[in-house]
Amino acid sequence: MKATSLPAIEAAVWEGIHIEEELSPTAARALLKFHFSQRDHERMRHLSAKARAGELTSQEETEIDAYERLGCLLDILHSKARQALKERASS
Repeated sequence: MKATSLPAIEAAVWEGIHIEEELSPTAARALLKFHFSQRDHERMRHLSAKARAGELTSQEETEIDAYERLGCLLDILHSKARQALKERASS
């Protein structure tokens, strides 16, 4: 398996995870507050530039892969939180 397919697989697995209880609006809003710091965004931009130039070390490749996986996780958690808020608003 290619390393590049790992984030997609992890995202698919996370999509299958369901919250057993209804996510409260407070909990949903709290999940939406999780994000990368400004420092992390700067580091990701730096690593992305190095990747485009083909200059990543193996350690940096591992680091950027971790950012990608965590980014997917945050996206999924944010999506579930927004869905919970939307469902709550429409009921």
